[in-house]
Amino acid sequence: MEINQKYILELKQIIASLELEMSKSEVSSDPKKMKDCLAQYSTQKQILDAAEKLFSINKNINESNVILNDQNSDFELKEMAKEELVESQNLLEEAEKSMRISLIPDDPSDNKNVIIEIRAGTGGDEAGIFCGDLFRMYTKFFDINKWKYKIFDANPCESGGYKEISFGVEGDSVYKTLKYEAGTHRVQRVPQTETQGRVHTSAATVAVLVEAEEIDVEIKNEDLRIDTYRASGAGGQHVNTTDSAIRITHIPTGVVVQCQDERSQHKNKAAAMKMLRSKIYDDQQSKKAKEEASIRKSMVGTGDRSEKIRTYNFPQNRLTDHRINLTLYKLDRIIEGDLNETLNALYEYDLEQKLLKQMNI
Repeated sequence: MEINQKYILELKQIIASLELEMSKSEVSSDPKKMKDCLAQYSTQKQILDAAEKLFSINKNINESNVILNDQNSDFELKEMAKEELVESQNLLEEAEKSMRISLIPDDPSDNKNVIIEIRAGTGGDEAGIFCGDLFRMYTKFFDINKWKYKIFDANPCESGGYKEISFGVEGDSVYKTLKYEAGTHRVQRVPQTETQGRVHTSAATVAVLVEAEEIDVEIKNEDLRIDTYRASGAGGQHVNTTDSAIRITHIPTGVVVQCQDERSQHKNKAAAMKMLRSKIYDDQQSKKAKEEASIRKSMVGTGDRSEKIRTYNFPQNRLTDHRINLTLYKLDRIIEGDLNETLNALYEYDLEQKLLKQMNI
């Protein structure tokens, strides 16, 4: 893979123009514009760093070969050239890989925030408890990463946990990190109510939705049916006296969202609209991906909730991710938010698949 000086110069010019753009007051004062510019700057800088490294290695290889092929070169110089050549050739493969990775187009959603929905599946009360365990695992992971999260809607189970819970997550590269969590999560363990010590299997489904902005999805007011009702559950005396909870139905698609976590009806409506935009955007992206099936095939899984992606086996302290045949015997740590090894393995696998596709293998 050859990189020339002209290509490097062009990259430097692009980076310089982005730096100039970010210095303008109309950009620096607009968080969205600034975020977009920073994302482009980061991408171009990554490409430049990889290109300069690869160019330097190729240059060293060429210079070493010139010395080795020159009959007038003395013995010591040729020995040094041999060492330089071996060292550079050892670095070449990794540098070429880094260059190819830098050229893989970014998912435009990678830097966006997300809305996550966890729903108890098969398994009765135990599925609800597991739904709560997943929520707790994720929130501990968010705390480790210093990400902010906010519950939009929750339907608690009497036995503990949740029948369903939805919440928003804000931070750096949130979607890029969490998109692999979408699917069916299965748990195998002995429930507290089990007197004979038998292992039961239960499940919960996780949906990871990109937090769509108004420019991503057009929603007409006349297409909405908005209902108010009294919030239920914890929250103080207001839950019995104020119709603050909001349910919004998008009539053309039939998508229904609700939010009751805030005391203010206005805030609940804003949160519900955020969820609605994200669900409609997700549906649009899923349809687009099905039309371009090859895109989905290059990814880890499809994001379909019906796809069994992971098993949490408590008696064996084992987590297995079925998509990449990853097995870790540290479930006690993972359930406390230690997700980095699992998520990094998924990201690396996804990257390898994209590299193979880029090279038409």
